[in-house]
Amino acid sequence: MSARIALVVVSLILSVLIGLALKGDGASSSGTEESSDKKIKIGLSMDTLEEERWKRDRDMFVARAEALGAEVMVLAASSDDTQQIKDIDALITNAVDVIVIVPHDGAAMAKGVEMAHQAGIPCIAYDRLITNCDLDLYITFDNVRVGELQAKYLVENLPKAKKNKIVRIYGAKTDNNALLFKQGQDNILNSYIEKGIVEVIHEDWAADWNPENAKKICDAAITNHGTKFQAVLASNDGTAGGAIQALKEEGISGSIVVTGQDAERSACQRIVNGTQSMTIYKPIKLLAERSAEIAFAIANREVVIASDKTDNGKKEVPSLFLEITAVDKNNMMDTVVADKFHSKADIYGE
Repeated sequence: MSARIALVVVSLILSVLIGLALKGDGASSSGTEESSDKKIKIGLSMDTLEEERWKRDRDMFVARAEALGAEVMVLAASSDDTQQIKDIDALITNAVDVIVIVPHDGAAMAKGVEMAHQAGIPCIAYDRLITNCDLDLYITFDNVRVGELQAKYLVENLPKAKKNKIVRIYGAKTDNNALLFKQGQDNILNSYIEKGIVEVIHEDWAADWNPENAKKICDAAITNHGTKFQAVLASNDGTAGGAIQALKEEGISGSIVVTGQDAERSACQRIVNGTQSMTIYKPIKLLAERSAEIAFAIANREVVIASDKTDNGKKEVPSLFLEITAVDKNNMMDTVVADKFHSKADIYGE
């Protein structure tokens, strides 16, 4: 995940030369003319719509795709791999031109990509990588960088003590992004751990990114080690919220550094109220709209260019990485509010 990419505009649409396993005419002009005679159908297979963040992705993706003239069929699997495979099958049956997938389990969804390719339909992995398959494109944020910014904020805001004790709450093991967040965190933390400045007293994975599972992890840390720790390195806002609930029950919320990501409204409210320390703002609108534009271009057999690649275990997948920003109470107005991701009233209650 190195270079930042420059997207090439083709026919006023963000496009990507992806060496796509496009079945059919490829990117010929005749293929584009043929596709213009029919309405483009985009399939959007989502892991879940139970979190605020994913509802935003869906709404912005659909709005942009429809503005381009496409029809979008959205199916959500409620974090069930079997259901998500059924959803892919349904999208194939409905003869969509391209499928955009937010996988619950990146390994399990390799089967979905294979099914789509057998039907001649290209697949884009949205935000989460699908592993060990002939995936056509991966568009996401720089997830290693997310972890690095979380850990960097944590170490810079720890008390100036000889040794600081922290709890680490990772995401879902089934989500490749969770591994990348941890990798980024490790990039920063390892040297502090080796020097004895930071000690990890408890760590675990929160199944399905469930806040209740995160609360159980924090409860276990408190049961086994007491409340004399300085920070919780939580991998997203949902797990941060679960941890903060455990801290509240002990009467120590607000005195512990707690990280997060996604800039969920509830997390931003916690930040300005002092119970969560930071989040990572990922411009979801940019991700959703670029993904919709790219899906539309691919469905039209447009020529598209991506200069990054990601090894998914089977191939180097053409990839697009978008930038992210660490946000706390000091730059909330300049980032989340300025971009109209949330209104000032929604966050500050004014």
